[in-house]
Amino acid sequence: MEFLVEDLGLLPYPQAWEYQKKVHKEVVRGERPPTLLLLEHPRVITLGRKATGENLLFPESWYRENGFEVYWVERGGDVTYHGPGQLVGYPIFPVGREVRRFLRQIEEAIVKVAASYGLKAYPTPGYAGVWVGEDKLCAIGVAVKEEVSFHGFALNVNTDLNDFSVIIPCGLKGKGVTSLERLLGRKVPMPEVKDRVVRAFAEVFGMDPRVKEDHREAQV
Repeated sequence: MEFLVEDLGLLPYPQAWEYQKKVHKEVVRGERPPTLLLLEHPRVITLGRKATGENLLFPESWYRENGFEVYWVERGGDVTYHGPGQLVGYPIFPVGREVRRFLRQIEEAIVKVAASYGLKAYPTPGYAGVWVGEDKLCAIGVAVKEEVSFHGFALNVNTDLNDFSVIIPCGLKGKGVTSLERLLGRKVPMPEVKDRVVRAFAEVFGMDPRVKEDHREAQV
């Protein structure tokens, strides 16, 4: 079995959200294989199903006035940040009722990516995501509809970590965030990270990746 990989580049959140829904419907109907969307977003704050807004440090209007979009979405989890230099992945995969197992598989894939850079990363029971020490390297929050997943993970590669200071990330007080750049002490090429993510997903999910070459339809 194979999964399709689409690299959407830098895409505003609402456009990516709508495209996810389109792809999701196609996967549900069996019109396309499981699909992994890889992309970056301009600066945006998203709040998941567990969010109440208490982990925003400012009114929503403040964020918009200071260059952040804000969206309440249907993924799991609380509040998080996306921005340039962060690799966002939306695996739109059939998962049936095994949502917890699916989350563990995403974590396993990201742990493998970190290990490929010589980093010891780990998931934390009770919280979806991948950590190095006391700092979160990758946030994970998914939604499942008609037994097919959407939303996914956000891996900090060369992310401006200062942007996380305007929220309490994932609602976890006293915890930090980190990035591959901070941990390795150098900029990390995004295409290289994407390749390693694809390989890790192929290994963990036992599927062969097929990269889609033309992504113009996603840019509409």
